[in-house]
Formats: sequence, C-alpha cells, structure tokens
Amino acid sequence: MSMRLFGALCAALSLTFTPLLAQGQQVSYHLSFPNAVHHEAQISVTFTGIKSDTLQVLMPRSSPGRYALHEFAKNVYSVKATDSKGQQLPVSRTSPHEWAVSGHQGEVTLSYTLFGDHADGTYSGIDETHAHLNMPATLMYARGFEQTPARVTFRVPQGSNWKVATQLQPLNDSTFQAPNFQYLMDSPTELSDFSFAEWKVQDGTKSQTIQVAMHHPATQTAFDSYVASTKKIVAEQQAVYGDLPDFDFGRYTFIACYMPQAVGDGMEHRNSTILTSSRSLNNFTSALLGTVSHEFFHAWNVERLRPATLEPFDFQRANMTEALWLAEGFTSYYGNLTMRRSGISDLRKYSSSLAGDLNYVLLSPGRHYNSLVEMSMQAPFVDAARSVDPHNRNNTFISYYTYGSVLGMGLDLTLRRDFNTTLDNYMQALWQKYGQAEKPYTMADLQQTLAEVTKDTAWAADFFKRQVFGSELPDYAALLAEAGLQLRKANTGKATLGPANFEFSKQGAKLLNGTYVTSPLYKAGINRGDVILTINGKKVTSEKQMEKILNKLKPAHSVPVTYQRYGTTRQTTLVMEEDPTLEVVTFEETGKELTPAMQQFRQAWLDTQTK
Repeated sequence: MSMRLFGALCAALSLTFTPLLAQGQQVSYHLSFPNAVHHEAQISVTFTGIKSDTLQVLMPRSSPGRYALHEFAKNVYSVKATDSKGQQLPVSRTSPHEWAVSGHQGEVTLSYTLFGDHADGTYSGIDETHAHLNMPATLMYARGFEQTPARVTFRVPQGSNWKVATQLQPLNDSTFQAPNFQYLMDSPTELSDFSFAEWKVQDGTKSQTIQVAMHHPATQTAFDSYVASTKKIVAEQQAVYGDLPDFDFGRYTFIACYMPQAVGDGMEHRNSTILTSSRSLNNFTSALLGTVSHEFFHAWNVERLRPATLEPFDFQRANMTEALWLAEGFTSYYGNLTMRRSGISDLRKYSSSLAGDLNYVLLSPGRHYNSLVEMSMQAPFVDAARSVDPHNRNNTFISYYTYGSVLGMGLDLTLRRDFNTTLDNYMQALWQKYGQAEKPYTMADLQQTLAEVTKDTAWAADFFKRQVFGSELPDYAALLAEAGLQLRKANTGKATLGPANFEFSKQGAKLLNGTYVTSPLYKAGINRGDVILTINGKKVTSEKQMEKILNKLKPAHSVPVTYQRYGTTRQTTLVMEEDPTLEVVTFEETGKELTPAMQQFRQAWLDTQTK
C-alpha cells in the first residue's frame, strides 16, 4: 500500500509507441511456466538496437509502492545470453543485481529462470493455479532502454484456463505492451482462471471502464456481492474529487488474488491495484473491501497527486519522502471513511476503527521522538523492510499510515467546525492544482493550498508547524463531540502492566516485545526476553493466572516482582497504572443528548456523498 510515480513521463509520451520505435530500439519479453508446480518461470528478453559495446542488464532492487530495498535478484538464476543468430554470448555478473553482455553486435536475447513463491503486492508467486507477477520482482531491464516501449508475451500452461489481467495495453490475448520501462514496472499481472466483471462509470462527458479480475475459490454469490460493494466504493471516492482520473486506455482494473497461498497485501498502481489475502472471500468480505477502498483512493492520491521528493522513482535504491502522512495517511483515513459513507460498515464499526487508530497514536511514545514528517522518512526501514536485529521502533516510531489517518480526521473535523469547509474540499483543491496536471507538489504547496481553502494563511502555517513538522495533535474529544461521539477511557479504574506480549510456560511469563517507555514494565526495568516468575508473590504460568492477579490490584499499587534475565533471578518493584485504553461511543449509547446540530454534523461527515 504505498507510492508509484512516473506520470509526467507517460503524459509526455501520451502512451504512444511509434516515436521511440523509430530509433531502432526494441524490447520484447516472453514468459512461460513449464515448471509452475515448483514456482518457476522461464523468461527471455530480447534487446534490439543496442548502442554500447557492452549491454548492462539489471534486476530491480525496489518496487513501486515500496520504499525499502528488496534485492529481487536473489530469485534469478540460470542466466544466459545469445546474439541474433542464436550464438552463445559471454555473461559476467558485475554486481549482485547486474550482468554484463559483450560481443552482441546490436542484439541480445537474455534468458533466465525466476523463482517466485510469495504472492503479494511486492513479490511474485507462481504455482500450478496461477502466476501472480509483480514486474520489478520478475523482469530484468537494460541500461539505455528505459524510454523504449516494451512488448510482453505470456505463454500460459498447455491445457490451463489461465487468462491475463493487467493494466498493460493488450495487442491480443497473450501479447501486451508498455510505453516505457517505468510503466512496465508499474504493471502487475495475474494469470489464472479468474472471475471477471466490469462496468461503465460516467465521468462528466466521458465514460470509463472499471474491472474486477479475481482469482479465488469462493462462491459466485460472494464474488457478485464484492463487485456490488466495489461499485459503491468507486462512486463515493469519485464524489470526493468530483471526477475520476483519466485512466490510460480508459480502464481501471482491480486485480485480486484471494487464495490460501497468497500473502495479505494491497498495492496501488496507475491504472490498477493488486489485492491479495489468504482469507476467504466467503468469510472476510468486509476486511477485503477495506483494502479495496484504500487502494482505489490512491488512483488520485499518489498515482497522480504525488510528492516531488519521489520523482522519479529509482529502482536501484531505497526511496524516501517526507509526505507519506498525506500520501498514505490521508488515504487510510478515506479508506475507512468510504466504507462508512458507502454503508458497507455501520457507525458502531466505524467508531471502533477510530478508537483503534486513536489508541495507537495517542498512547504510543513515538511522538516524543519524531515528528510526523520524520515518521514518513523512515519508510525505507519499515515498509516491508526486513532485518534480523532487534529494534526500538515500538518506542520511537508511529506508522505514517495511522498517524496520518488520525491527523486527516482531526483536520477534517476542524475544517468542518471552524472554517465551514471539509477535507474533501482540500483534497479536491489539491487534485485540481497538482493531480490533474500531474505536477508534483512540495510541502509548501500543501500548506499554501490549505491556506487557500481556509482563507487563513496564519492558521495553515501554524497547523503545518505544530502538527505536520511537529508532533502536536488536536483535542479529539472536543472534535468528535461535534458529531455526537464521545472519546473516553474504556477501562476506568483497571490496573495494567502496559502493552505486553507474553509467552507462558511452567517457568513463568516470557516478555516477547520491547517495553514502552511509558509503561510500568519499562519503569520497573523489565525488558524483552525477561521471564516474569511472580507478581506480588504469586506465580505467573498462564494468561488466566496473570489476569486473576492483576484484577486484584488497583492503579498506583506497588507490588514486588521476581523475574529471570540471562539465567539470573532478579527482583524489582512494579507500580501499577490505570489502563489508558480509549473507546469512541455515540452520545446515544451514553445517554447524552444528540442535538439536531450534532446529527447534522455527523450526517454531513459520515453519510453518502453521492447524489
């Protein structure tokens, strides 16, 4: 779920192919799957019109929508090269992700085997049921051919019913094309016997096509219900911006894979999105639609309305920007809000979602270490990044997804209360200034547009200083009360150790996570890996036993604790604190009066925006 950037280039090319073909350079890929049962694809690519003596061929190291390095070359082997006459050419590996081919006389066909067994938005997954391909994890490319159009031919297994779902431009059932390298890398593809539906959406004077291609084992009824809800999501988000993006080739495709072997994910692309989960469509439709809602909002916010700091996307390094609080965070806010406005989720479920986000952001210590902008810039460390060493991120980091979502909610309610405008109006203004023209924005542009929407330059500057470049947050209890929602403590008077994940055994309770600096455990000197043996003199060998002990304690009680660290038994004193967990409930539930003004505010915020 993140960012893809290259629109200005595609706009300049108008997605046509003939100008660059005239220069004599061509790129042509062929993919087949003779050993799909063992997760292998056979891939060849022919580069014609090579200008240099040595052709440098690379495997991407990062992927659109991801910010960390992934080193896709680790899944490539049996690399060979031939010239135009089929003669073998020498191939030397010059780095972990780059190969050099010489003696080619202007044309090289490179072949290799790809292993893929991780079907999500970043990697590729291949088996006897499908080929789920994220192109940076699948296709090599050559230096000097970045602007060259590419053709891709898929050879489906003999006897299969596989079809092709992709945002690439079709030439026939098996061959597709991209105007350049960036568009090619941005075009995930699902080959399988998928279910399919499409419909037309009127957008001013033009009509565009929305498609759903889903690889799944669920019932036709479940698929039809999913499609019907997706139509509502599309309509609600179109209402936010006032129009749809101009999708290339006039279509947008939801490419879904809800199979047991899939890995939960969602990843936006220019004219499509990848949606993956091992959860069944029959039983988890609402959760899966939440990802649909998030990813489709990216068709505006990130795919076309995008920060200048990610231009252009670099496939050979980690990519960093300060703007993920808006690009991902505001998208998360609208993803949930759309589910409520479309009627897919009710007020109680939406309130619970708000409470979960507020608990995470308000109760995490991370805001004392880093601003919202700095949280965004940590994406290369946290966005599907992998490392083996322990870290202290539970104390120093708050996800820009949730932090930005909570900021978006606060800004939306503040604009409604104090300025007689909305976050919808702000997003629409950004879209009209920067998204439609695909003009990358700066942080100053975001602040200036907020000043224009509120007609208050000083307030907009203060908001950015305090809440975006700083770590302050508004009074959410007061803002939510405007809509007849109460933010309150959920467990008043209940004692807690703080956030903790234990593994229980006969020995005791082993703490599996690092402790929060604000928690009683941290203040008592207890940390990850410690095994709590007794609390207040009583053994702790099960979750039920620990709950029984804690239920007899009150906030501010001081109790002795014995624990084991590195094989040595130690003692400390634990000072219990009140459980800070928050909940959001309606005034109606608490017996408070819901005034007509509150009802009107709530409806304007949470009810459908479609006319």
